[in-house]
Amino acid sequence: MDYNALKVEVEQKTAQTIDVLRNEFAGLRTGRASTHLLDGVRVPAYGSDMPISQLATVSTPDNQTLTVTVWDINNAGVVEKAIRDSGLGLNPMTAGGVIRLNLPPLTEERRKELTRVAGKYAEEAKISMRNIRQDAMNKIKRAVTDKEISEDDQRKYEDDLQKVFDSRSNEVDAIAKEKEADIMSV
Repeated sequence: MDYNALKVEVEQKTAQTIDVLRNEFAGLRTGRASTHLLDGVRVPAYGSDMPISQLATVSTPDNQTLTVTVWDINNAGVVEKAIRDSGLGLNPMTAGGVIRLNLPPLTEERRKELTRVAGKYAEEAKISMRNIRQDAMNKIKRAVTDKEISEDDQRKYEDDLQKVFDSRSNEVDAIAKEKEADIMSV
């Protein structure tokens, strides 16, 4: 068993998990407009579901407004409908190929709801990391039963990997706490 390759694999997978968490958090609405708010919205166009970024340019002219400039004006209606049906609570207004989204200030109740969603995303990231940890530990245990490594090496490798997972878990907690503070700030 090549422990260094296993450790590199674990570090890459946990880093990817944190990247996914950051992308999910980017789509969560805080008190100000963000172009990433519409990243998860899929639009049925040209025979498939496409992300808005492949059909239009999203920009933020100010803190409370998003503008979506649709490149093909024939798709403006389906983009508007996709935004309305996205569950983000946005009410698009279309003028030609430009869709304006005014983001009202978040209510206290909505902020608490978004905080719960952020917590769910963070917990999903931790579950993913636990699965990665379990797979890595199983590989180490298999190497011991196959007599590839000694039990002393097993303990050393498991302790070393646990430090990686503890560090990544703390990183997830810090990111989640930062996002929660961002959501709750008025």
